Amino acid sequence: MKIKLKHCLWLFLLFVQIAAAQESISGKVTDKKGLPIPGANIVVQGKNISAQTDFDGLFKIAAKKGEILVVTYVSYKTVEVPASNNITIQLDEVQNELETVVVVGYGTQSKRNLTDNIARVTAKDIQQIPVSNVQNALVGKLAGVQITQTNGKVDGGINIRVRGAASISAGTQPLYVLDGIPLINDDESSNGAPTNPLLTLSTNEIESIDVLKDASSAAIYGARGANGVVLITTKKGREGKGTFTVNLSQGVSEATHKRKWLNAKQYVELLQEAGRNVNDLESVEDELEYLSQGTDWRNGEVDTNWQDIALRTGYTTDADFSASGGDEKTKYFFSGAYNNTTGIVDSNTLERFTARTNVSHKVTDRLTLGMNLGFSRSLIHRVQDDNSFSSPLQSVAQAPISPARLEDGSANPNTEYSNYLLAKDNTFWKTIMRRLTGKLFAEFRILNSLKFNSDFSYDLLSQTEDYWQGKNAPFMATDGAVFATSVNTENYVSSNYFTFDKTFAEKHTFNVVAGMEFNKYNRRYQDVNSIYFSSDDFQTVDGGAEVNEGHGNETDYAFVSQFGRLNYSFQNKYLLKASIRRDGSSRFGKNERFGVFPAFSAGWVISQEEFLKDSKAISNLKIKGSWGKLGNAEIGNFASRQLYRPNPYNLKSGLTFDQPGNDDLTWEKSAQTDFGVEIGFIDRFSIEADYYQKDTDGLLFEVPLPISSGAASINKNIGKIRSNGFELTINTKNIDTENFKWNTSFNLTTNESKVKSLPNDNRDIIVGYNINRVGENISSFYLVEYAGVDPDNGDALFYKNTKKADGTRDRTTTRNYSEAERIIAGNPFPTLMSGLTNTILYKGFDFTFTFQGEWGASIYNSAGIYQSTAADYFDNQTADQLNRWQNPGDITDVPQARFGGSNGTQDSSRYLDKADFVRLRNLTLGYTLPKDVLKDLGMSSLRVYFTAVNLLTFTNYEGNDPEARRDDSGIGEDFYSAPPARTTAIGVNFNF
Repeated sequence: MKIKLKHCLWLFLLFVQIAAAQESISGKVTDKKGLPIPGANIVVQGKNISAQTDFDGLFKIAAKKGEILVVTYVSYKTVEVPASNNITIQLDEVQNELETVVVVGYGTQSKRNLTDNIARVTAKDIQQIPVSNVQNALVGKLAGVQITQTNGKVDGGINIRVRGAASISAGTQPLYVLDGIPLINDDESSNGAPTNPLLTLSTNEIESIDVLKDASSAAIYGARGANGVVLITTKKGREGKGTFTVNLSQGVSEATHKRKWLNAKQYVELLQEAGRNVNDLESVEDELEYLSQGTDWRNGEVDTNWQDIALRTGYTTDADFSASGGDEKTKYFFSGAYNNTTGIVDSNTLERFTARTNVSHKVTDRLTLGMNLGFSRSLIHRVQDDNSFSSPLQSVAQAPISPARLEDGSANPNTEYSNYLLAKDNTFWKTIMRRLTGKLFAEFRILNSLKFNSDFSYDLLSQTEDYWQGKNAPFMATDGAVFATSVNTENYVSSNYFTFDKTFAEKHTFNVVAGMEFNKYNRRYQDVNSIYFSSDDFQTVDGGAEVNEGHGNETDYAFVSQFGRLNYSFQNKYLLKASIRRDGSSRFGKNERFGVFPAFSAGWVISQEEFLKDSKAISNLKIKGSWGKLGNAEIGNFASRQLYRPNPYNLKSGLTFDQPGNDDLTWEKSAQTDFGVEIGFIDRFSIEADYYQKDTDGLLFEVPLPISSGAASINKNIGKIRSNGFELTINTKNIDTENFKWNTSFNLTTNESKVKSLPNDNRDIIVGYNINRVGENISSFYLVEYAGVDPDNGDALFYKNTKKADGTRDRTTTRNYSEAERIIAGNPFPTLMSGLTNTILYKGFDFTFTFQGEWGASIYNSAGIYQSTAADYFDNQTADQLNRWQNPGDITDVPQARFGGSNGTQDSSRYLDKADFVRLRNLTLGYTLPKDVLKDLGMSSLRVYFTAVNLLTFTNYEGNDPEARRDDSGIGEDFYSAPPARTTAIGVNFNF
């Protein structure tokens, strides 16, 4: 009996010890408004015990009353509180850029612990800027990112270069990822002028845009990250009272700049002089008689300003709304937007509708399901490409003495070139882009520190084009024609990955992501052409008497991938990161289907060391470095395959050998290195500086083959390029009081992209006006060097630039163009870029403006040989041609006017111009009414604003605009290219 009593006492004491050891504390973590914070980390100070809050902000942790709980969450101040049961812990949000959460691909990370180089803009940076595409709203705001719209057409293509060029012959555009969906970004235009597929997005649905610039950040996307990755995150609902927002704006647009052209009197004077100088005045005046169509050309009866007809006043209307909110289980966001833009180029318009639904629902404490769904429809009335005579901008070549229209209002058919007004009256080119993006996702929290995500994403881009030409259309020989195309491109992605996130012993923080992904792409294209129409009232394919041509094709490709990433932090001051992705693609040769893309980075937060931790001056000091390898998969679907093409003969089917295969063809690989430093002073002033070097190896080139092989060339991985430069970003809080705040953000980027090696023993690759030569900038301009005008006789002169025996160049001049050799005369890409944004808040007023600048690039005006030739032919001339040489001793750069004399009209550096500029990119001034004025209206806020884009431009460039480029071909080339639009708008924003 005594033994049993002893045993019972022992068991009782053991039970008490166990119960004491398992004592737990429960509680809740909320923000300042009382809303729960899921995922907050709770640690028992001095012990290796931690927990995380669930979706309701609730937690339970093995701790005793009175022990200190350390609560942390990204973007909130760390809190230390004594433990007590059913405790509610409130966190205050930190207004500090270091606590900003950035999207890093398959997850997020705080900027404080970031070892990558990621540039970010948020909704407030891009909202209410009157542009029709998302990319244009980013200009000047991101270091290392150059964004240029091809020209001023509303549907114009967008070129984005992240840290310089990563390829010569493969794709150069970044990968766009919308809420985890790799977006289709194929230009499906059929008329020679590129379209921008991302026109289908509206800024009102975007929460943030993060650009992954270095290899460490982009390596998680492996084979498609070499040109950078743009992560677009849409808005989501938040728990709390529902909100409803409406925004309305109306704007007016005009060209940023118009060139000066000869009026009728100047045109006639110059042409007569040019005719006299070659003893051919009679034939010149005969043509002037024809061009004037019976009007008095000698006295300027008709003086047509063709440029003013081609470039008109544009208008833009924007209307959007959004509704969001939710409770502890369900969160929602709904939005819709309407944009109607009448472009500054005649006959060029855009009408777009977009809608979005983002919903998430907590099924259980551990399982959350959700859906993101977006739809858009964009109707674009387009004009022909710049190299078409029926393009509005080419009308500037018409003689000002020619009437644009006849007395009955019809287009004058008897002009020097095809009158584009005939195309305006008798043709249309209509493009409709429909886009559907969708994502279904599930998140299951296995443990507080371990969760599993499964996502299925889908992107469908459907485009139709209809090109109708009536009986009176230019060059019409078949009583009308209709050309119709249809292309459906779809992309679906299945992603499954685990995320482990835990802190051990208050010192060691691990974040691990591991998963796999499957990506399938399919494209189906068809077109048909119909001719011989009985009436212009029939404008579809079935109205023609004969369907004379049709085409169709289908293609697809697939990616299968495995990826992993590890982030480790010791005491929040020693940071390490490693990632790897293995991609397999059907695009590459069977021997090289798979590629492995690793990356490593490290950082040291020096300001967390004891000797700086309590510094009042230095609030942040971090050094970081990274290295990684990325791939470029944009080589087309069949570059590695042996191809045959149909070759019917005499109504018999047949095949012709078209391309030899290469089973070893693989990715263009880009190895990138980055070193950076971040410095912050008293939480008011921060500097981020980086040096980067990007080396791309295995460039895709067509390598010539012997004639005996049966093929002209074969695709091989040969060639290297290097891009390097510096990036600097400075953010300051100049004034930060309750009523007055003034913040400034400045960024500066340098870049050089040079060729390191080429195929065929480094032989030069020359395409048009551009050359790729080892040791020189990519696609440098390669031109004969213009030497001005001989003051004695008005002859155009050129530098010979032939090589002497000692290796130097002969700098003597010649009037014989064929005696001069081409030289590298300029760089089509800027070597220095900068942006400056100021944001000022004073009571209810807000004022924001951004300046953008680029230096080092040149533009070649390939239309100069027609429009700036001192009347070599009947094209109207730019006004500077009035400065032509006329008498011996005249000093000028414009040769003597000689009709048909080809006096300096050949392609040369005469038409090459520096494109340096500084532009007031956007400006916004707004006023928010006081809340006490609105309380009876049921609104939480009402803001009226004025906003503008491209308001001022400072440049010495003599063309239309230093950013306008030819839209059908040519690198750094201007050819009757439309300038961008200067848009001013007023708007009002309601919040309920």
